[in-house]
Amino acid sequence: MKNAIVLFAKVPKAGDNKTRLTAERGGIFTVEEAKEFYEASLLDVIDSCIAADCGDVYICYNLNGDRDYLHQLVKSTFGAQALKDIFPDEGKSFDQGMQYAVDYIFKNGSDNRLADSVFILGGDTPTLQPATLKEAVKKLEAIASTPQAFTCAKKTNIVSPAIGAGIIESVDQEGGFNLIGYTYATPFSFNGVFYNQDGITALDMIAFKAAEQTIPVGIVEMIPDIDLPADLASLIPVLNTLKIAKQYDSTITLPTRTLHYLEELGIQTTAPVSAIID
Repeated sequence: MKNAIVLFAKVPKAGDNKTRLTAERGGIFTVEEAKEFYEASLLDVIDSCIAADCGDVYICYNLNGDRDYLHQLVKSTFGAQALKDIFPDEGKSFDQGMQYAVDYIFKNGSDNRLADSVFILGGDTPTLQPATLKEAVKKLEAIASTPQAFTCAKKTNIVSPAIGAGIIESVDQEGGFNLIGYTYATPFSFNGVFYNQDGITALDMIAFKAAEQTIPVGIVEMIPDIDLPADLASLIPVLNTLKIAKQYDSTITLPTRTLHYLEELGIQTTAPVSAIID
């Protein structure tokens, strides 16, 4: 199974990235610091995707973003051949954007498709480990090879698919997901996943859609994203732990850029001290 890893990303730019982490919105960063933090995170995520070595890596960036800046950033950090392609998001909503990225890869399941499966990730998940991405690919291959998967694939217009239907996803800390992958023979679309009239979480909506179509589903460990000050506070102890664990586990990929940037700013997380009751 040929895999495509698609990173959804905004081109780093002050005022465009992680604004909910800025002081003017209750956080601690300036707009420039928020941009630099996001850029460090994005590069760390790309690093993990490349290290996983389980699919071609793409970036789908915001339509009004500076492609030249993004291209040069990636080229200077990883080399010209590290990524398969960088392409703009032409969707008008988050649902449409993610669907556009999938369609860009699958090309309606034709023989011209760029991959048999697509895995979508966010650029704000710096603790993503290559092992998690590898596990997602392995699990999707397994569930998409079952008889149920090939039965489900018959609900599409694809004739004699090489692999069956299947979805693999992570969970995040707020009822969403930060990794989702599925095969080109899966009867699934992102319509209504993020924007629906019933207030259903993105994670629940995927579950409902999968159940409706009897799509085999698998899950991997939580991958937290960093949107809010509380997420940032939770991130720092994780980074500190990874830094120590890396000394004893060579499979860990340390998000060095994110870690070093926060260390340079001198940011630490503290917990309230509980009073001792006799």
